[in-house]
Amino acid sequence: MKKIFVHLADGFEEIEALTPVDVLRRAGCEVTMVSVTGKQQVKSSRGIVVVADKLFEEVNYSDVDMLVLPGGMPGSKHLDEHAGLKEKLVEAEKNGKWLAAICAAPMVLGHLGLLKGKKATCYPGTEPDLLGATPTGSAVEKDGKIITSNGAGSSLKFSFALVEVLINKEKAKDVAAKMMSAY
Repeated sequence: MKKIFVHLADGFEEIEALTPVDVLRRAGCEVTMVSVTGKQQVKSSRGIVVVADKLFEEVNYSDVDMLVLPGGMPGSKHLDEHAGLKEKLVEAEKNGKWLAAICAAPMVLGHLGLLKGKKATCYPGTEPDLLGATPTGSAVEKDGKIITSNGAGSSLKFSFALVEVLINKEKAKDVAAKMMSAY
């Protein structure tokens, strides 16, 4: 079973965090919502409180398959300020793990230099933070083992792309069909 950590910081975008959690769990993946705030309850950009499964300090990154960063502001900024998370992202990339970020969150990968020489997408206006990347403006972009997406409206497409790379295209199509969604 594939293991995924979706990271939550105060000010995260709800649909960008919870859609991947939902879709990946439907696909049979083990998804853990990880709070980087030091507390289980994390408040979204619209004031919705979500209870994370674990705190950052409680999870073991050694056998994770993918790290996911939801966007939103100031959530993306808070993710970018978390030294421990940034260390785990660099380590994951070096170990060939999948990294995924949506909306403004690709800035975290950009600031770490993980997007250099890659195609990437993000929320319009945050392209300067994709240091060394070629911004495409696409809804979803995959380059190597990094997947980026441009915003809340592409959350389902982003989530199906995660299923496709972690399991396969047939599983992504199957989950989409059961959700009455196009893939």
